[in-house]
Amino acid sequence: MAVPPAYSDLGKAAKDIFSKGYGEKTRCVLEKMFALRNELDSTVIPVFVLFVGFGIVKLDLKTKSQNGVEFNASGSNNTDTGKAGGSLETKYKMKDLGLSLNQKWNTDNMLSTEVSVEDQLVQGLKVALDTSSVPNTSKRSGKLKTAYKCDLVNVSCDIDFEGPVVHSAAVLGYEGWLVGYQMAFDTAKSKLVQNNFALGYKAGDFQLHTSVNDGAEFGGSVYQKVSDQLETAVTLAWTSGSNNTRFGVAAKYQLDKDASLSAKVNNASLIGVGYTQSLRPGNHVKIIVYDMNSTTLVKKIYYNTFIWC
Repeated sequence: MAVPPAYSDLGKAAKDIFSKGYGEKTRCVLEKMFALRNELDSTVIPVFVLFVGFGIVKLDLKTKSQNGVEFNASGSNNTDTGKAGGSLETKYKMKDLGLSLNQKWNTDNMLSTEVSVEDQLVQGLKVALDTSSVPNTSKRSGKLKTAYKCDLVNVSCDIDFEGPVVHSAAVLGYEGWLVGYQMAFDTAKSKLVQNNFALGYKAGDFQLHTSVNDGAEFGGSVYQKVSDQLETAVTLAWTSGSNNTRFGVAAKYQLDKDASLSAKVNNASLIGVGYTQSLRPGNHVKIIVYDMNSTTLVKKIYYNTFIWC
Protein backbone atom coordinates (compact mmCIF):
# COMPACT_ATOMS: atom_id res chain seq x y z
CA MET A 1 0.00 0.00 0.00
CA ALA A 2 1.17 3.55 -0.71
CA VAL A 3 2.01 6.12 1.94
CA PRO A 4 -0.46 9.04 1.75
CA PRO A 5 0.93 12.59 1.45
CA ALA A 6 1.13 15.07 4.29
CA TYR A 7 -1.91 17.31 4.75
CA SER A 8 -0.05 20.30 3.28
CA ASP A 9 0.68 18.29 0.13
CA LEU A 10 -2.93 17.39 -0.64
CA GLY A 11 -3.81 18.81 -4.05
CA LYS A 12 -0.15 19.62 -4.67
CA ALA A 13 -0.21 18.48 -8.32
CA ALA A 14 -2.81 21.14 -9.19
CA LYS A 15 -1.06 23.79 -7.07
CA ASP A 16 2.20 23.20 -8.94
CA ILE A 17 0.54 23.80 -12.32
CA PHE A 18 -0.64 27.20 -11.06
CA SER A 19 2.60 28.20 -9.32
CA LYS A 20 5.66 26.61 -10.93
CA GLY A 21 7.09 27.98 -14.15
CA TYR A 22 6.32 31.63 -13.42
CA GLY A 23 8.64 34.45 -12.41
CA GLU A 24 7.56 34.67 -8.79
CA LYS A 25 8.48 31.01 -8.28
CA THR A 26 12.13 31.24 -9.27
CA ARG A 27 13.21 29.12 -6.33
CA CYS A 28 11.20 26.10 -7.52
CA VAL A 29 13.17 26.08 -10.77
CA LEU A 30 16.39 26.55 -8.84
CA GLU A 31 15.74 23.48 -6.70
CA LYS A 32 15.32 21.32 -9.81
CA MET A 33 18.49 22.73 -11.36
CA PHE A 34 20.46 22.05 -8.21
CA ALA A 35 19.20 18.47 -7.91
CA LEU A 36 20.14 17.74 -11.53
CA ARG A 37 23.57 19.29 -11.19
CA ASN A 38 24.05 17.29 -8.00
CA GLU A 39 23.67 14.07 -9.98
CA LEU A 40 26.26 15.19 -12.52
CA ASP A 41 28.92 16.49 -10.15
CA SER A 42 29.21 15.88 -6.41
CA THR A 43 31.96 18.47 -5.91
CA VAL A 44 31.50 22.19 -5.34
CA ILE A 45 28.32 23.27 -7.17
CA PRO A 46 27.67 27.01 -7.51
CA VAL A 47 24.37 28.16 -8.96
CA PHE A 48 23.54 31.85 -9.39
CA VAL A 49 20.08 33.24 -10.03
CA LEU A 50 19.37 36.87 -10.89
CA PHE A 51 15.74 38.01 -10.78
CA VAL A 52 14.82 41.46 -12.05
CA GLY A 53 11.26 42.83 -12.18
CA PHE A 54 9.49 46.14 -11.89
CA GLY A 55 10.54 47.45 -8.48
CA ILE A 56 12.65 44.50 -7.34
CA VAL A 57 16.08 43.01 -7.92
CA LYS A 58 16.92 39.65 -6.36
CA LEU A 59 20.03 37.48 -6.41
CA ASP A 60 20.22 33.87 -5.19
CA LEU A 61 23.32 31.72 -4.77
CA LYS A 62 23.24 28.02 -3.98
CA THR A 63 26.32 25.84 -3.66
CA LYS A 64 27.51 22.64 -2.02
CA SER A 65 30.93 21.88 -0.57
CA GLN A 66 32.85 18.66 -1.03
CA ASN A 67 31.95 17.45 2.47
CA GLY A 68 28.22 17.79 1.76
CA VAL A 69 27.41 21.13 3.39
CA GLU A 70 24.86 23.15 1.40
CA PHE A 71 24.96 26.96 1.37
CA ASN A 72 22.07 29.18 0.26
CA ALA A 73 22.52 32.94 0.05
CA SER A 74 19.82 35.34 -1.06
CA GLY A 75 19.69 39.11 -1.40
CA SER A 76 17.01 41.48 -2.67
CA ASN A 77 16.45 45.19 -3.15
CA ASN A 78 13.13 46.95 -3.61
CA THR A 79 13.87 49.92 -5.84
CA ASP A 80 10.52 51.53 -5.01
CA THR A 81 11.03 51.60 -1.23
CA GLY A 82 14.82 51.34 -1.13
CA LYS A 83 14.57 48.44 1.32
CA ALA A 84 17.25 45.76 0.97
CA GLY A 85 17.46 42.39 2.67
CA GLY A 86 19.24 39.08 2.56
CA SER A 87 19.69 35.71 4.20
CA LEU A 88 22.28 32.96 4.55
CA GLU A 89 21.33 29.33 5.13
CA THR A 90 23.47 26.23 5.72
CA LYS A 91 22.33 22.61 5.64
CA TYR A 92 24.26 19.56 6.73
CA LYS A 93 23.08 15.94 6.76
CA MET A 94 24.60 12.91 8.48
CA LYS A 95 22.84 10.17 6.54
CA ASP A 96 24.21 7.32 8.63
CA LEU A 97 22.64 8.81 11.75
CA GLY A 98 19.55 10.21 10.02
CA LEU A 99 20.51 13.61 11.43
CA SER A 100 19.99 16.97 9.69
CA LEU A 101 21.12 20.42 10.83
CA ASN A 102 19.76 23.61 9.24
CA GLN A 103 20.80 27.12 10.25
CA LYS A 104 19.55 30.40 8.77
CA TRP A 105 20.35 34.05 9.41
CA ASN A 106 18.75 37.09 7.79
CA THR A 107 19.35 40.83 7.78
CA ASP A 108 16.53 41.31 10.30
CA ASN A 109 19.07 39.69 12.64
CA MET A 110 16.94 36.58 13.14
CA LEU A 111 18.85 33.34 13.68
CA SER A 112 17.00 30.06 13.13
CA THR A 113 18.23 26.54 13.84
CA GLU A 114 16.51 23.23 13.14
CA VAL A 115 17.82 19.83 14.21
CA SER A 116 15.95 16.74 13.03
CA VAL A 117 16.30 12.96 13.32
CA GLU A 118 14.49 10.65 10.90
CA ASP A 119 13.98 6.86 10.75
CA GLN A 120 16.12 6.23 13.84
CA LEU A 121 13.77 5.80 16.79
CA VAL A 122 11.05 4.20 14.67
CA GLN A 123 10.96 3.63 10.92
CA GLY A 124 8.93 6.46 9.39
CA LEU A 125 9.20 8.74 12.43
CA LYS A 126 10.78 12.20 12.18
CA VAL A 127 11.44 14.39 15.21
CA ALA A 128 12.72 17.97 14.89
CA LEU A 129 13.43 20.94 17.13
CA ASP A 130 13.11 24.33 15.43
CA THR A 131 14.29 27.41 17.31
CA SER A 132 14.65 31.07 16.34
CA SER A 133 15.93 34.14 18.14
CA VAL A 134 16.60 37.84 17.63
CA PRO A 135 19.62 38.62 19.86
CA ASN A 136 19.15 42.40 20.01
CA THR A 137 15.54 42.08 21.27
CA SER A 138 15.93 38.85 23.26
CA LYS A 139 12.92 37.49 21.37
CA ARG A 140 12.94 33.70 21.18
CA SER A 141 10.60 31.05 19.88
CA GLY A 142 10.68 27.31 19.39
CA LYS A 143 8.76 24.41 17.92
CA LEU A 144 8.89 20.69 18.57
CA LYS A 145 7.88 18.87 15.39
CA THR A 146 6.96 15.22 15.00
CA ALA A 147 5.75 13.34 11.94
CA TYR A 148 5.05 9.69 11.27
CA LYS A 149 4.15 8.00 8.01
CA CYS A 150 3.49 4.43 6.97
CA ASP A 151 1.10 2.54 4.73
CA LEU A 152 -2.34 4.20 4.77
CA VAL A 153 -1.40 6.83 7.40
CA ASN A 154 0.50 10.14 7.55
CA VAL A 155 0.25 12.08 10.82
CA SER A 156 2.05 15.06 12.33
CA CYS A 157 2.00 17.00 15.58
CA ASP A 158 3.88 20.25 16.22
CA ILE A 159 4.04 22.18 19.46
CA ASP A 160 4.71 25.91 19.17
CA PHE A 161 6.05 27.00 22.55
CA GLU A 162 4.81 30.53 21.92
CA GLY A 163 1.29 30.14 23.22
CA PRO A 164 1.73 27.20 23.47
CA VAL A 165 -0.17 26.18 20.34
CA VAL A 166 -0.54 22.56 19.25
CA HIS A 167 -0.73 21.95 15.48
CA SER A 168 -1.85 18.51 14.40
CA ALA A 169 -2.80 16.86 11.11
CA ALA A 170 -3.62 13.40 9.82
CA VAL A 171 -4.23 11.90 6.39
CA LEU A 172 -5.68 8.45 5.74
CA GLY A 173 -5.47 6.80 2.34
CA TYR A 174 -7.21 3.74 0.93
CA GLU A 175 -7.53 2.60 -2.69
CA GLY A 176 -6.94 6.11 -4.02
CA TRP A 177 -9.23 7.89 -1.56
CA LEU A 178 -7.65 10.43 0.79
CA VAL A 179 -9.22 11.92 3.92
CA GLY A 180 -7.40 14.58 5.92
CA TYR A 181 -7.92 16.69 9.02
CA GLN A 182 -5.87 19.61 10.34
CA MET A 183 -6.30 21.52 13.58
CA ALA A 184 -4.57 24.00 15.85
CA PHE A 185 -5.34 24.39 19.54
CA ASP A 186 -4.27 27.37 21.65
CA THR A 187 -3.68 25.91 25.11
CA ALA A 188 -3.43 29.32 26.79
CA LYS A 189 -6.91 30.30 25.61
CA SER A 190 -8.28 26.73 25.51
CA LYS A 191 -9.53 27.56 22.02
CA LEU A 192 -9.51 25.74 18.70
CA VAL A 193 -7.96 28.28 16.31
CA GLN A 194 -7.84 26.12 13.18
CA ASN A 195 -10.24 23.44 11.98
CA ASN A 196 -9.71 22.16 8.43
CA PHE A 197 -11.01 19.13 6.57
CA ALA A 198 -10.04 17.70 3.18
CA LEU A 199 -11.21 14.91 0.90
CA GLY A 200 -9.47 13.75 -2.24
CA TYR A 201 -9.15 11.01 -4.81
CA LYS A 202 -6.13 9.96 -6.86
CA ALA A 203 -6.19 7.49 -9.72
CA GLY A 204 -3.28 7.34 -12.13
CA ASP A 205 -3.09 10.65 -14.00
CA PHE A 206 -6.20 12.10 -12.35
CA GLN A 207 -6.44 13.86 -8.96
CA LEU A 208 -9.38 15.49 -7.19
CA HIS A 209 -9.08 17.57 -4.02
CA THR A 210 -11.68 19.38 -1.92
CA SER A 211 -11.27 21.24 1.36
CA VAL A 212 -13.18 23.18 4.01
CA ASN A 213 -11.22 25.59 6.21
CA ASP A 214 -12.75 26.72 9.51
CA GLY A 215 -16.20 26.00 8.11
CA ALA A 216 -16.07 29.22 6.10
CA GLU A 217 -13.70 28.77 3.17
CA PHE A 218 -14.46 26.10 0.59
CA GLY A 219 -12.06 25.04 -2.13
CA GLY A 220 -11.48 22.38 -4.73
CA SER A 221 -9.08 21.45 -7.50
CA VAL A 222 -8.82 18.95 -10.33
CA TYR A 223 -5.58 17.78 -11.92
CA GLN A 224 -5.39 15.79 -15.14
CA LYS A 225 -2.30 14.63 -17.00
CA VAL A 226 -3.69 14.49 -20.51
CA SER A 227 -0.51 13.15 -22.09
CA ASP A 228 3.23 12.98 -21.51
CA GLN A 229 3.45 16.57 -22.79
CA LEU A 230 0.29 18.20 -21.41
CA GLU A 231 -0.87 18.71 -17.80
CA THR A 232 -3.98 20.66 -16.85
CA ALA A 233 -5.55 21.91 -13.61
CA VAL A 234 -8.71 23.68 -12.48
CA THR A 235 -9.19 25.38 -9.12
CA LEU A 236 -12.31 26.75 -7.43
CA ALA A 237 -12.70 28.66 -4.14
CA TRP A 238 -15.56 30.31 -2.29
CA THR A 239 -15.83 32.05 1.09
CA SER A 240 -18.99 31.89 3.16
CA GLY A 241 -20.81 35.22 3.31
CA SER A 242 -19.40 36.34 -0.02
CA ASN A 243 -20.87 36.11 -3.50
CA ASN A 244 -17.42 36.12 -5.06
CA THR A 245 -16.38 32.73 -6.43
CA ARG A 246 -12.74 32.43 -7.48
CA PHE A 247 -12.05 30.22 -10.48
CA GLY A 248 -8.91 29.46 -12.44
CA VAL A 249 -7.62 27.23 -15.24
CA ALA A 250 -3.96 26.39 -15.88
CA ALA A 251 -1.93 24.18 -18.18
CA LYS A 252 1.67 23.16 -18.71
CA TYR A 253 2.95 21.90 -22.05
CA GLN A 254 6.33 20.18 -22.37
CA LEU A 255 7.72 21.41 -25.69
CA ASP A 256 10.68 19.04 -25.45
CA LYS A 257 12.83 17.52 -22.70
CA ASP A 258 14.48 20.90 -22.00
CA ALA A 259 11.65 23.41 -22.50
CA SER A 260 8.10 23.89 -21.23
CA LEU A 261 5.35 26.48 -21.61
CA SER A 262 2.93 27.35 -18.78
CA ALA A 263 -0.26 29.40 -18.91
CA LYS A 264 -3.02 30.29 -16.45
CA VAL A 265 -6.14 32.47 -16.33
CA ASN A 266 -8.71 33.25 -13.63
CA ASN A 267 -12.21 34.71 -13.46
CA ALA A 268 -10.76 38.20 -12.89
CA SER A 269 -9.27 38.02 -16.42
CA LEU A 270 -5.73 37.86 -15.02
CA ILE A 271 -3.47 35.90 -17.34
CA GLY A 272 -0.03 34.46 -16.67
CA VAL A 273 2.33 32.98 -19.26
CA GLY A 274 5.70 31.42 -18.48
CA TYR A 275 8.46 29.79 -20.49
CA THR A 276 11.08 27.58 -18.84
CA GLN A 277 14.30 26.37 -20.43
CA SER A 278 16.31 23.75 -18.56
CA LEU A 279 19.98 24.58 -18.25
CA ARG A 280 23.03 22.80 -19.52
CA PRO A 281 26.53 23.52 -18.18
CA GLY A 282 27.71 26.91 -19.43
CA ASN A 283 24.32 28.06 -20.68
CA HIS A 284 22.61 31.33 -19.76
CA VAL A 285 18.83 31.25 -19.89
CA LYS A 286 16.15 33.93 -19.59
CA ILE A 287 12.57 33.32 -18.58
CA ILE A 288 10.05 36.03 -19.42
CA VAL A 289 6.64 36.04 -17.80
CA TYR A 290 3.73 38.29 -18.77
CA ASP A 291 0.82 38.93 -16.41
CA MET A 292 -2.00 40.59 -18.34
CA ASN A 293 -5.62 41.52 -17.80
CA SER A 294 -8.41 42.73 -20.02
CA THR A 295 -7.72 46.43 -19.38
CA THR A 296 -3.94 46.49 -19.24
CA LEU A 297 -2.03 44.77 -22.01
CA VAL A 298 1.06 44.02 -19.96
CA LYS A 299 0.85 44.40 -16.21
CA LYS A 300 4.14 42.83 -15.13
CA ILE A 301 7.23 41.57 -16.89
CA TYR A 302 9.82 39.50 -15.06
CA TYR A 303 13.28 38.58 -16.27
CA ASN A 304 15.08 35.64 -14.68
CA THR A 305 18.69 34.93 -15.58
CA PHE A 306 20.29 31.70 -14.43
CA ILE A 307 24.06 31.22 -14.56
CA TRP A 308 25.20 27.64 -14.06
CA CYS A 309 28.95 27.31 -13.53
